[in-house]
Amino acid sequence: MGKESSIFHRITEVSKLQDGGVFEVFVKFCMSDLGWIDDVKFSIGDGTVKTVRQMKHMKNDEEFAYFKLEEPLSLKTSALYYYYFSFKSEGNFRYYKKKNRTGENSVSNAECWKLAVNFSAPEWAKNAIMYHIFVDRYRRSSKERTELIQIPGRTIHTSWNEPVVLGPNENGDWNVDFYGGNAKGIEETLDYIKKLGVTILYLSPIVESTSNHRYDTGDYRKVDPYFGTNEEMRSLCDKAHRKGMKVILDGVFNHTGNGSKYFNEYGRYDTVGAFQSVDSPYFPFYKVRWEDGKLKFSYWYNIPNVPECNWYSKEWPDFICGEGGVIDYWYQEFGIDGIRYDVVDEIPDEGVYLCCDSGKRNNSDSLFIGEVWKNPMRQNRGYMGSGKGMHTVMNYQWEDSLIRYYKYGASRFLQEKIEEIMTEYPEDSIRTLMNFTSTHDISRLSEIFARDCFNKEYGDEKWAWNLLDDSMRLDGTLKLSNSEYKQGRRTLMLYIFTIMFMPGIVSIFYGDEVGLGGLGNLANRAPYPWGRRDKKLLKFFREVGKARISQEFLKNAEFEPIEVHDWWWSYKRYDDENMLVVYFNNTEDVLHPTLLEGYKEYEIIANLNNCTITDISPYGAIAIKLM
Repeated sequence: MGKESSIFHRITEVSKLQDGGVFEVFVKFCMSDLGWIDDVKFSIGDGTVKTVRQMKHMKNDEEFAYFKLEEPLSLKTSALYYYYFSFKSEGNFRYYKKKNRTGENSVSNAECWKLAVNFSAPEWAKNAIMYHIFVDRYRRSSKERTELIQIPGRTIHTSWNEPVVLGPNENGDWNVDFYGGNAKGIEETLDYIKKLGVTILYLSPIVESTSNHRYDTGDYRKVDPYFGTNEEMRSLCDKAHRKGMKVILDGVFNHTGNGSKYFNEYGRYDTVGAFQSVDSPYFPFYKVRWEDGKLKFSYWYNIPNVPECNWYSKEWPDFICGEGGVIDYWYQEFGIDGIRYDVVDEIPDEGVYLCCDSGKRNNSDSLFIGEVWKNPMRQNRGYMGSGKGMHTVMNYQWEDSLIRYYKYGASRFLQEKIEEIMTEYPEDSIRTLMNFTSTHDISRLSEIFARDCFNKEYGDEKWAWNLLDDSMRLDGTLKLSNSEYKQGRRTLMLYIFTIMFMPGIVSIFYGDEVGLGGLGNLANRAPYPWGRRDKKLLKFFREVGKARISQEFLKNAEFEPIEVHDWWWSYKRYDDENMLVVYFNNTEDVLHPTLLEGYKEYEIIANLNNCTITDISPYGAIAIKLM
């Protein structure tokens, strides 16, 4: 029996505090393996400050020595504590830790157990598959709307299959071409979405706005007329729920549109907006400064149609998070189950906490996902690690490393990112990470994997999907050839197979499952290709999605790489009773892996390109459950 199996510990919460909890800590040692045990200590910390407590010997029996903390341990609310034990065995100092990577006489955070206090993500979100819809471009119902009303400043495509406008229109306006994807269109395809294994529906902004992306809010309490009505949105949520799907919305609370009822730069609303008067009730909503004797508004990244909101005022947080505020309204009016928070790291921590408190008081089982492109645990912020804010984030860090790996064989970078995330993120944040196929902010992965025009370099500011030439994103003639598309699809399928068995939520960006392309913004937001779908790819998505959700244990299973080489790698997912190993081959050769020792029986859970347990086909992958 090895050292780890010779020792057992348990941490039990015995009472809750207003901002924390009280815990009993217990550990027992097998003396026949370890000999005489004394000087047992328990160490716990948040990564910077550590507390060490002596443990009291309780008793011995024929096999074990028992120890516990003499006084229960009080801990403040936090998503992440690291802990381990130390002890003397026959007079020799030793560590008891989750993993043994640095040897017997040292310990790192990567080797510790993690503990969360007053922080947990919803069970329904773990190991889920999510469908991410850019609502104007998904589907326009033909049953109840034959024509879109004309709204000043908007242009309407005459055909669903018309190409996207990739730059400004003749008036210099961006993102004002609409296709009219609506709530009824989504509702009509819920069965199609369900067949992908989807249990979460994530909708891009639905409220009235000027732009087709709707990240420049016009009215938070009114569904955009092209999307439908408030009643139709409620109907969509109700029907999704009946089919076993949760619904989360995009919350854009860092800025509004300059044409909104709150700013009202163009006078389109019958309100007195902040732009029009300092006496407007909405004036305190916005960030302002004095410059050259004039009052100036702040704009997000200096983009003039999105003035920034003032989270340090009283009025803006009350409007969004207060009793009867926007978040209350969305939960009560639509019946949603969570929110994805746009640019969450640009909202102060206290504002994030207020948002999440508002969501929880409406639905205690809500999910909160933050848009952040960096490691949230390295930003000297609390919006995730404090346990009071986000459950998790969009996993740009991990996706970036996987793209580099499958395009360039960047094995070292992949290993570094896996180690970073698995060590530094809270456990439930890892179990609900948004692992996406693409998003509305990057090129479609089918394009990324088919082309050789993306960044190979490492570094926080040099993402794998950066274009070498920004002019390419405005060139609608850059279409993939048939051979390029097949190459991109081949690698995409490896990538999809990879994230399907990793911890977190698999987020399918609408159309990725049927080969929809798009090089850069704004081509990545093309209409869903109804009637022109890649059926081979769709079948693959359905099959591998079904395999994922069939393994219930993956919700809380451990994740660990087995081998990582430049063009092939493997990992395992496991708990006390289950073991799943997954192999990937990104070469033209057949690979011959060796199954983990000690397992004689197996079941193939999923297969790409007719692999076997002894032969991994070129560009193939296999998921094997060992028994």
